[in-house]
Amino acid sequence: MKKICIALVLSILAASAGCTKAMRYSAEEIRDFPPEIQENIKNGEISMGMTMPQVRYAWGGPDQVIFLTPGEDGKERVEWLYQDTPLFKTRLVFTEGLLTGILSSKPGSIK
Repeated sequence: MKKICIALVLSILAASAGCTKAMRYSAEEIRDFPPEIQENIKNGEISMGMTMPQVRYAWGGPDQVIFLTPGEDGKERVEWLYQDTPLFKTRLVFTEGLLTGILSSKPGSIK
């Protein structure tokens, strides 16, 4: 019985490890970013114009990635969805790899 319990606990831990969204980073990994971007990342904040890797450092990986049709200008667009609860979602739109749009139903998430 003890072996079954240990196996169950290890299985749950292994499964939950894959659900982690936070991306660890070192000061060295973000040192080449502008100082204001480094500060955003440290504070878990995002701002328009950030790159996908910068947003990933700040917020972790998205819950869903949606490849959008190119805009009228032909530029590649991607949407990242972060869903805290069924009611609170934040959609980030990247154009050519830069954050160009933020839509959120989460109160206080956009400054």
